[in-house]
Amino acid sequence: MRQVYLDSAATTQMRPEVIDHMTQVMKEQYGNPSSTHSYGRSAKSIIENARKNIAKHLNVTAAEIIFTSGGTEADNLAIHSCVRDLGVTRIISSSIEHHAVLYIIDHCKEKYGVEVDHVRLKECGSVDMRHLEELLESGSGKTLVSLMHINNEIGNKLDVKTVGELCKKYDALFHSDCVQSIGHYEMELSKLPIDFTAVSAHKFHGPKGVGFAFIRKGTGLKPLILGGSQERGIRAGTESVHNIAGMDLALNMAYENLDQDRAYVLDLKDYFKTELSEKIPGVKFNGSCGDHVKSTYTLLNVCLPCPADKAAMLLFTMDLKGIACSKGSACQSGSQKGSHVLTSILPDEDLNKPSLRFSFSIFNTKEELDYVVNVLKEYIDSLNPVTV
Repeated sequence: MRQVYLDSAATTQMRPEVIDHMTQVMKEQYGNPSSTHSYGRSAKSIIENARKNIAKHLNVTAAEIIFTSGGTEADNLAIHSCVRDLGVTRIISSSIEHHAVLYIIDHCKEKYGVEVDHVRLKECGSVDMRHLEELLESGSGKTLVSLMHINNEIGNKLDVKTVGELCKKYDALFHSDCVQSIGHYEMELSKLPIDFTAVSAHKFHGPKGVGFAFIRKGTGLKPLILGGSQERGIRAGTESVHNIAGMDLALNMAYENLDQDRAYVLDLKDYFKTELSEKIPGVKFNGSCGDHVKSTYTLLNVCLPCPADKAAMLLFTMDLKGIACSKGSACQSGSQKGSHVLTSILPDEDLNKPSLRFSFSIFNTKEELDYVVNVLKEYIDSLNPVTV
């Protein structure tokens, strides 16, 4: 059976070079980086070199990069500490953030009584900047704004510079989940008014289980995990040396090949969008994902002209045909609930149709996309849908 992987927004295929490098590190650099003997110092050197390399890519200081287990931990670290330690009494966010953000905000509301406001969204799911400023202007206590750079389901890009400048104007802190953007876009964080970010290596062809938080110096953020002085005292626990080494190489390769890779993947997305539009009348593209300027080049969220009662069978059919994609967010694949992102932005007519997220990488081909389009067309034609 043919296999086609179109779920890179959930996790990417690791580059072979990264696997080889990690294997070598596991074989040869097995010391505890907190040990003072030569084995430990050698492992520590790998970590600190990786920290410097990553910081250089983002144009920040090495001390502002804190290694974590991934984006979820980095999001939790920033938001929880802002409320617990930095005096934040109000959080402004949106209803379409990743659950790593929404759930920790709910926790802070329940445990600490923090006030939570959601900024209004426009029809396509973009943030209403005027309403954001109204919220910032109306607040009386210390405020944290948490808005993701690129939405993981519909691909909308946030103007983080404008949001950050608004936050500075009203003396608010700004946290942005950058899991879908770091490694895919150049970001000079020293020049952007962002205080905290979250990053995951497995989104840019690196290993799972490792990521980092950017924490702007001087913010005073305190640890979420206690038990040691690792990571400048911000994150206790023995560092995963081989994973950090793999992330370092993966990010370096991502930026070394960025222009070429981005052009290739964007061409795939554009081709897929065109083929779907021509061969499946009535297909729609959710949010701003059909706009190359307003969305990321890595994904397309497709609303298909298919009856609601056939939606479950559609994803099952795709899987039987060897096609991997997502119904909403793969991070919530164990849940039977619909996408909270699409629920927030789509009219009832479109919510009653199946939507699938297809996300692309350098490992995909147009031939694969042709196969996927044909499978979708055959399935929908078999249902004899009413033309929208």
